[in-house]
Amino acid sequence: MSGPKRKRDVQVNFRVSSEELALIEQKMSQLGTKNREAYLRKMALDGYAIKLDLPELKELVSLLRRSSNNLNQLTRRVHEIGRIYDADLEDITQRQEQLWEGVREILSQLSKLS
Repeated sequence: MSGPKRKRDVQVNFRVSSEELALIEQKMSQLGTKNREAYLRKMALDGYAIKLDLPELKELVSLLRRSSNNLNQLTRRVHEIGRIYDADLEDITQRQEQLWEGVREILSQLSKLS
């Protein structure tokens, strides 16, 4: 009686030196993966494997959320009282600059990947 048919039924073997294996394991560790077979398959099929863990991206999303909330509050206030204050405009300008700084930092880090 045979077991269920495997989806991947062809085995591919190749040899590496101990130095090459150490490099492969180092790259796997940097990506946070322990599954060598999946890693090597991904590299063979796509030629790359990237794990993006940018704390700057999380900060940017948080800044966007706060800016959006502030803009909504300001819009409501303008509709209620019919005017806008310089301090409100300054706050929006500062937040926009923070957002652009975050975008520039992320783009800079992404450009180092190529």
